[in-house]
Amino acid sequence: ACACEKNKRVTNCRWENSRCHCDAIGSGVTVDCSTLTSKCLLMKAEVMGSKSGRREKPKDAFEDTDGLYDPECENSGAFKAKQCNGTTCWCVNTAGVRRTDKHDADLKCNRLVRTTWIIIEMKHAERNAPLNVESLKKFFMDTITNRYQLDGRYITGVLYENPYITIDLKQNSSDKWSGGVDIADVAYYFEKDVKGQSIFLNNPGLNVSIDNEEVKLEKTVVYYVDEIAPEFSMKSLTPGLIAVIVVVVIAIVAAIVVLVSSNKAAKQSSTSRIWEVTTHVLGL
Repeated sequence: ACACEKNKRVTNCRWENSRCHCDAIGSGVTVDCSTLTSKCLLMKAEVMGSKSGRREKPKDAFEDTDGLYDPECENSGAFKAKQCNGTTCWCVNTAGVRRTDKHDADLKCNRLVRTTWIIIEMKHAERNAPLNVESLKKFFMDTITNRYQLDGRYITGVLYENPYITIDLKQNSSDKWSGGVDIADVAYYFEKDVKGQSIFLNNPGLNVSIDNEEVKLEKTVVYYVDEIAPEFSMKSLTPGLIAVIVVVVIAIVAAIVVLVSSNKAAKQSSTSRIWEVTTHVLGL
């Protein structure tokens, strides 16, 4: 038997071709422990673990599904384009994130849409002085390339705007080489790490240390950008976003009204001026 260092949500571990291979909990799909496991298989294992009571919980944990569902995965570990919970179905992207409204079982998801850009935004706790930008960039670049095995060319930006840290990961389907890790899997491992719910075996999580000083993260949010825009109807948008859209529409309408009024006033002024000139010439 062997130990799967990259994924603790496995069983039946054994050596195959000098590498540790195990069966993912929940799906039974064999995973290679020398690299990251796909997000779809990890989510399925987490759901099954919570159902059976095997799931490890942090000391201060309380129930929060946080978008977790029991996904349908391909044998490759990729998400199936159509996901369902009973008779309610929706379409997802390659990160397993819903990108359509929820419908009945007749919903058609023609293909799995690629997530090409992932934005990880973190907010650190209040500090007496801002972090050193170059040291911060080096820490996250080294962490993502070494701990999560992502090629550095997919890390397109590490931005620091005190107290916010933003990491950009970009990867097209044509960029990803066979056997390479996917940015969606990296983001999932990273998010679990910073929340103290590490997927790695015997690992408490990611210790963010800049210039030998621990940095406490208060909040982490992950945003997804797909190669094709999501298909949400107005009724599924949040009230805040709807309010923004309404304000923008009102502003556009107001601008049009002002423009029309200005043109009308200018036209009337021009007509009056022509009449004045005409009456002057005719001596009226």
